Amino acid sequence: MKSSSETVASSSGSDRVLVIMAKAPRPGAVKTRLTPSLPLQAVTAFYRCLLDDTLALARSLDNVEVAIMCPRADVNELAQLASDKVSVVAQTGEGLAAGLTSVFAHFTEAPQRRVIAFNSDSPHLPRSILEDAFEMLATRDMVVGPTHDGGYYLVGAKASHPTLFAHDGMGTSSALETLLSSTQALALSVGFAAPFYDVDVAEDLSRLTAELRLAPARAPRTARWLEEWELATAQSRKSTGEL
Repeated sequence: MKSSSETVASSSGSDRVLVIMAKAPRPGAVKTRLTPSLPLQAVTAFYRCLLDDTLALARSLDNVEVAIMCPRADVNELAQLASDKVSVVAQTGEGLAAGLTSVFAHFTEAPQRRVIAFNSDSPHLPRSILEDAFEMLATRDMVVGPTHDGGYYLVGAKASHPTLFAHDGMGTSSALETLLSSTQALALSVGFAAPFYDVDVAEDLSRLTAELRLAPARAPRTARWLEEWELATAQSRKSTGEL
């Protein structure tokens, strides 16, 4: 039995579960690698938009239970941001590796569940990629969505493998390589979702801004925030004579 501080909201009973790896949008706690490009408060507001759009993407999937895995201190704040249909679960331990381990330990307790952990900064991902990832899990032990920088934006499994994320490399350009080495050691079959990108650095931000300018419906709240930020920045530069 978990206390209310550990889990908020109830399960839908679906055999497909999409778990968003998230943090509460607090200054200095999220998307810190973007601070050379954006002021700290702007980074926080931007992340809040990414998270909101990611939740909307997750909820658009049919017959999928949506949950959030987060640090224990963030449970109540994230529960207020999410709908009452989204479970918010405190991870055991600190850091992303502990969070991912917690996802599969918690959500695969019930048999025959396909569980995917998804990052909170790729709401622009086509919905079809998530659907395909769940389909791959029907015939494979795991599914991985690689990022172009050597990491991964999603990882799915049908069982808990406690040593899967035990090695160093999380958040680095060798994260995917390290994960695949672990899957080999465990003799797990792996399917691959289409390569994609998340938003970590200035180059990613520029790419996302250009894409959402052309297709804002892919992540509407994020697109609106970026448009307003660009306008405010241009007006500020004009007022100070920089343009």
